[in-house]
Amino acid sequence: MKEEIRLREIFITFLKINAFTFGGGYTIVPVIRDEFMKKRKLIDEEEMLGLVALAQSGPGAMAISTSLLTGYRLRGFKGALTALFASVLPCLIIISILFYFYDAFSRNFWVKSALIGMGGVISAVLLLTVYDMGKAAMKKHRYFSLTLMVGAFAASYFANVHTIIIIITLAVIGLATFTIFDERQVK
Repeated sequence: MKEEIRLREIFITFLKINAFTFGGGYTIVPVIRDEFMKKRKLIDEEEMLGLVALAQSGPGAMAISTSLLTGYRLRGFKGALTALFASVLPCLIIISILFYFYDAFSRNFWVKSALIGMGGVISAVLLLTVYDMGKAAMKKHRYFSLTLMVGAFAASYFANVHTIIIIITLAVIGLATFTIFDERQVK
């Protein structure tokens, strides 16, 4: 694995990713994953899953958190600041433009149609992201992971349990399981 990436490359890469990917954190994650895990081979799959899990559990926008954590993993504190700035910059520019031209955009037929079309694409990207992350999570502990995923889905969808309670519960279950049992014993 290549270990070093320049700060300028981190900035340009995260600026492009965050400027041209619509839909929020879960649509940006596969792009970051492809760029730094598959293309550049700077982060392995297990580490990427860990970064995404950590980004989900922290406060704020997932896209920003994932970018920040990836930048930190690649180049430490300077990498984190660089990735953070590159990730926030497109948002600030776009929101500033929308602030001044909101009335014209909100009534424009073509803009409305484009946003509706992007909704379908974003849904497909989210579905692929969930599939890829689920497949990667089930590589090591297939039955344990599947049980937790189904349980989390059921708690959220059918019982309307708040997401933070599900995350904390799963964290406690994972910590307890891997504290009590050897990792090789958990299937």
